[in-house]
Amino acid sequence: MTVMPAVSECTVSGCSYNHDGCHAFAITVSGTNGTADCGTFIPLNTKGGLDRVVGQVGACTRADCAHNESLECTAAEIRVGSGPGDHAANCLTFSAA
Repeated sequence: MTVMPAVSECTVSGCSYNHDGCHAFAITVSGTNGTADCGTFIPLNTKGGLDRVVGQVGACTRADCAHNESLECTAAEIRVGSGPGDHAANCLTFSAA
């Protein structure tokens, strides 16, 4: 694998990296609580990231995901959005292996 999966959609308006899409150079998908959280989620008023970038998945610690191979995401692309309860940003592409 030489290309990291793109974050094709992020609907988490409260994230500093989201301004008309994810502008973090790379995100980390993490979590052990039954959901696949976006570990890069930062709830600040300051906008971060790069102007001309589409976020991508740099690492995934959810070894129990069907798309995870050696802690790398093998999905073509992922979507990030609100999760259940207090989980503000989740990988909606997560699929239990």
